[in-house]
Amino acid sequence: MFKKLAVAGGLSVFLASGFALMPAQADLDFRGTVSGEPLDFTGEEESPQFKEFKNTGINPYNGNQEALNKGYVIFATACSGCHGHLAEGKLGPALSDDYWTYPTNLEDKGLFETIYGGAAGQMGPQQGLLEPDEILHVMSWVRALQTEPEKAKKAVDTFEHRNG
Repeated sequence: MFKKLAVAGGLSVFLASGFALMPAQADLDFRGTVSGEPLDFTGEEESPQFKEFKNTGINPYNGNQEALNKGYVIFATACSGCHGHLAEGKLGPALSDDYWTYPTNLEDKGLFETIYGGAAGQMGPQQGLLEPDEILHVMSWVRALQTEPEKAKKAVDTFEHRNG
């Protein structure tokens, strides 16, 4: 009898704490940097990493050398024409310094919103041009320019060695 009461009491505390009733974590609200309109991911291929990112707003590829290498390859082909070979800036702003046109880009969620949804000037939306997972890879390399420059340089060296 005591065991049944203890189990029932423990279950009551567990249920009262809300753990058993917690809904699955909902996606964050992603909006265009300039328009403020909701970003639509309908029809996008959603990798497990992108699904995680939609819930946390934190890029799961940050700091991962393999992801940085892939991110630089994508950056070199899709972004460097405007932002420069090493993100030093050309037609588009530099991404390798500590100045951001949009302060929300200091956070991964904000940077994703700007790349996916576009920005003012010539930066059109990359929606439909890059998969969300590819954007996350590019972002990992861009973040490494500030946080782990040796890893960012290694990604560039790896690319140049393969294609040199």
